[in-house]
Amino acid sequence: MTSRKGRARRNSDCTAGGLRPALRAPHRPRRDEGAEQAFVIGVLTNVADFTRARAWGISDAPDYERYLADTAELLADALERFETVRARMFHPQDFEEFCVLHGLDPAESAARDRYLVNPPLQTQLLAYQGEELAGDFVPRLVRARENGLTLRHADLLLDGALLGGADRAEADEEHARWVRAAHQRGSEVFRRMLVGAGAGVYELRLRVEAPGGRLTAAARVLQWEDGVVRINDEELELVCAVLCAGLALELPAVAVLHGSQGSAASCGEYLPAAWAWSSGGPDWAPAARPVRLDGVAAQPGYSLGTVC
Repeated sequence: MTSRKGRARRNSDCTAGGLRPALRAPHRPRRDEGAEQAFVIGVLTNVADFTRARAWGISDAPDYERYLADTAELLADALERFETVRARMFHPQDFEEFCVLHGLDPAESAARDRYLVNPPLQTQLLAYQGEELAGDFVPRLVRARENGLTLRHADLLLDGALLGGADRAEADEEHARWVRAAHQRGSEVFRRMLVGAGAGVYELRLRVEAPGGRLTAAARVLQWEDGVVRINDEELELVCAVLCAGLALELPAVAVLHGSQGSAASCGEYLPAAWAWSSGGPDWAPAARPVRLDGVAAQPGYSLGTVC
């Protein structure tokens, strides 16, 4: 399986200037000064969050449209000066709770800096490569926050072995191997679903009934005739993590792959398709009956064991 998106690094970054989302950096270092640093920024993703955050002095823009324009300019400038530029959704409630937990003043820029690079929230960061903010990137930031919360939930269920941050996972190699094996099985399940589907444009929807609440994941996939797959890295990571947790803990789960099957090579003929699988143990199999998941109706899928 090939992903065409670059994976963001997980290490804690040196945040460089301009963390106030709508303001320019106070200085303009040369490329070589910032070449080995990462620029990290929080982006307010809707009008309501922008209005709420103004009380903390995060932006002096008169409205949300101006805020987005200023933020886009700041990001464009950062791309020229820093090796890595990353962003995450600036969620006012998350930020406020973070400040209460750590005894910080939300009006202080230092509080925002700590919030943005807080290690447990690194899963919410996305690499920025010049995308239009108001197009696909802002919705991706929202999904990245939701995905990050799901990743943390799955990681807790697996005692920290999924993200490699818990003492038990570091001390118990057998436990870590068990989780890695489940992750490999989950990745293989996803691969076989896509190989069996063939070329087309699809969306996978996945639900696992887990302690503490459902684990859900969704991924949009474009698959070419030669088997090359285009999928956002963060969506691929989440799908494999949720599959891993379900298989490792043998939790009830259901998945639906739906979309348009076909390609330009077949004279542009596209056929609607929707397949469903379920799992309640260490394996996945075609659903026993038709399934409706998140409003999508699907028939029992093909046997994954017959897919190479």
